Amino acid sequence: MLSDRIIPSGGRFSNRPLYLQLRDALAERIANGEWKPGSAIPNESDLAREFGVSAGTMRKALDLMEAERLLTRRQGRGTFVNDQTSDELAARFTNLRMPDGSRLCGQVRHVEVTEGRANDAECRRLRLRPDDRVYRINRLRHVNGQNYLVEDVSLPAALFPDLLEKKGAAERIIGLAQEYGVLLGKAEERISLEQASPAVAQLLGIAAAAPVMVLDRVVMSLDGRPIEWRVGRCHLADKYYVAEMT
Repeated sequence: MLSDRIIPSGGRFSNRPLYLQLRDALAERIANGEWKPGSAIPNESDLAREFGVSAGTMRKALDLMEAERLLTRRQGRGTFVNDQTSDELAARFTNLRMPDGSRLCGQVRHVEVTEGRANDAECRRLRLRPDDRVYRINRLRHVNGQNYLVEDVSLPAALFPDLLEKKGAAERIIGLAQEYGVLLGKAEERISLEQASPAVAQLLGIAAAAPVMVLDRVVMSLDGRPIEWRVGRCHLADKYYVAEMT
């Protein structure tokens, strides 16, 4: 019969479409580690019987999860949980490109993590209260030995407890989210230009006050909560930014 995770404990049905409730229940199995990255999940018919829904409704939920890159269907083999830390998925929030058109992900040269009370800007961008805590991450990325991106990142501390004790976890949101069972949704990025501060100019190896591109990005969880606010300042030289339109 239909899972208790879909029907509220008070006995009243949610007014959300049933396929979305199914998506949430199945996504929870990925988030809590019941379904591991790379593993096959039960087939559509078995899941439909488990939840007491039609095959068509279950198919719609699975279609959505595939569109959200949580699952991949392989003809004749089944449906598998995606590894969010794979190169293909890890690069989906990166619009910077190398001269040959390949995605520019780069490597992390320096990471510094601190914790503090959310400031006004962090409260606005992450929808936090003034007394909420945040982790602040400063990262420097390079490619072929050349620094190209200085990142200032803020994360809600409540979502990532004990982050200060996890060495290497703060290098990218994809791996961090998977480690903490947070499923990623969409992201929004604002682009602007500013003059490089002396500190940024020194890190990027450019003249002070030279123009740099500012990438102001918020990454959401699958349920729409902001989980990362990143402001990146980059000097692209022979590289470029791509905005894909569909």
